[in-house]
Amino acid sequence: MSLKTIDTAFEGNAMPVFKEVKLKEIVTDNCLGGNYQCVEYVTPLPVIKMGNLGRGTITLEKMEYVSDGKILSNRDVLKKKDILLNTRNTLDLVGKVAMWRGELEYSVFNSNIMRITFSTNVLNEYMNYYFNSYSALKQLRSRATGTTSVAAIYWRDCQNIRIPLPSLSEQKAIVALLSTWDIVIEKTERLVQTKERQKLGELHSRISRKKANSTIGTFAKPVVRKVDKPEESYIALGIRSHFKGTFKRLVEDPKTVNMDSLFRVKENDLIVNITFAWEGAIALVKKEDEECYVSHRFPTYEIKRSKAEPCFIRQLIMSSRMKYDLSNISPGGAGRNRVLNKKDFLKMPIWLPDLETQKNIGEYLGAIDNEIDLLKQLAEKYKTQKHGLMQKMLTGEWRIKPEIVNQYMEA
Repeated sequence: MSLKTIDTAFEGNAMPVFKEVKLKEIVTDNCLGGNYQCVEYVTPLPVIKMGNLGRGTITLEKMEYVSDGKILSNRDVLKKKDILLNTRNTLDLVGKVAMWRGELEYSVFNSNIMRITFSTNVLNEYMNYYFNSYSALKQLRSRATGTTSVAAIYWRDCQNIRIPLPSLSEQKAIVALLSTWDIVIEKTERLVQTKERQKLGELHSRISRKKANSTIGTFAKPVVRKVDKPEESYIALGIRSHFKGTFKRLVEDPKTVNMDSLFRVKENDLIVNITFAWEGAIALVKKEDEECYVSHRFPTYEIKRSKAEPCFIRQLIMSSRMKYDLSNISPGGAGRNRVLNKKDFLKMPIWLPDLETQKNIGEYLGAIDNEIDLLKQLAEKYKTQKHGLMQKMLTGEWRIKPEIVNQYMEA
């Protein structure tokens, strides 16, 4: 089934909503994983921990392992389609549920994760979707106990969660339909990854690998636009680390800001967070950022248009050499102890070609950035559509046509 034909799958006439059951009525077993002491170096014994559980899927970006030679319990070995519930985490993240799809040939899970085994009239894929729906998330969060930083969900509290449960054949039909969205989302995200790899390669070949012939001070002129702190609420501008650009936040009560003066920024200003420059907190100001304020911790520089094109500088600050050099001129320990030396910043070596070359490179790489942004927006659009569909289908508010459901009935 394609996205274009999805709307033909639903019954137009009103049908009864699904019968609700309690979680404990459809569970045959639940168990926590083992209490394993883990190491970060690779061994043949990987352990799935709370950080590996996403919303419905498993991530293997950061793995930990049990020391080779340790004896593991067979009970903790993951099997394909196991449903895993994160029982301990922060209040926002506790209750994450994901299905194991055999991402690794062999793995165990630890004691912060509960494996839930369902009766034969329940499809694990269906439960994975349901536990990541708005209705289920609301129920799980209401049962979490603890503080904001450390919270837990216990079986005794979640066993009475109410679940709308259709017939097995309708569960299969719902899973098949929602899988259509998953496939499209996955394809779109793969396109994003491909474009991002292309961008890194082009950035390296067109900027990063070039030999320095100038300094930042050649094109960057320090500018101070000092103003009194507003008496009413205002928008403060921040910079994300890892060259992720700017972000805005509302300061509702200016009295909570312990300073009398702030500073204004303009489009295409180069701004740096002096305490996190070493982590890539540097960006160009966007047009929509012009009404925002920054503190003295954000030195601001105008770009001399006779020396540099803003579209090129936007790419230059994302080059691999930039983070290395920013780290070198931010001495000290981690975090706020590593303060950027502003004099050394202006002396940082860079490659600065002629203006025409800058414009060509900046526009070319900027076009790739735009493609990546559009693909990310498309992926988010599909995810929003999927979650809306989940809310309708998993509660029985929208029912799949009987003739489609019948195709999934076992002989």
